[in-house]
Amino acid sequence: MILRVGVLALQGDVREHQRILTDLGAQAPRVRTPEELAGVDALVLPGGESTTMSRLAGVLGMLEPLRAAIAAGLPVYGSCAGMILLAGRLLDAPADQQTFGGLDVTVRRNAFGRQVDSFETDLRVAELGPPLMRAVFIRAPWVEDAGPDVQVLARVEGGPADGRIVAVRQGRVLATSFHPELTGDTRMHQHFLALVRAG
Repeated sequence: MILRVGVLALQGDVREHQRILTDLGAQAPRVRTPEELAGVDALVLPGGESTTMSRLAGVLGMLEPLRAAIAAGLPVYGSCAGMILLAGRLLDAPADQQTFGGLDVTVRRNAFGRQVDSFETDLRVAELGPPLMRAVFIRAPWVEDAGPDVQVLARVEGGPADGRIVAVRQGRVLATSFHPELTGDTRMHQHFLALVRAG
């Protein structure tokens, strides 16, 4: 069966995720309406500007359908801004910023600093095995704390952010602070597709 893995197309690096998903054999339609959301097996929330994405979701009538779909068990993967949108709680966010939920985590927005503080590093990612994963962080968040049902998949090693959580999974909801769609390493997307297929 060919999976239909939608990419939320409100703002952000939609095409990069679509390209990887189609290269891996999935269909990757853009999702902008509740009807399009209802037609997918899973969803990717791309990197971008989380406040803009949240606001547009509200304007387009997507906020509640997204929350309901995720709460009902829709598999979701969020990268960078997508991690923020999946968080149960936010730090350093505008008071009116909405999230879709799905992860029992507290996420700190722009935790690593501003655009000029963007960086790359190599990470050990649990469940993916060797080699190390090259991770691109762009105005990235991190997970400040995670609930008991959340599996920590990766932490930063070394430097001022040593030990900070940057990849998590709770059931079939997966999130990374970094952008695997920008490096050519498809293992995170492969892992997500395997979660979707596992049912």
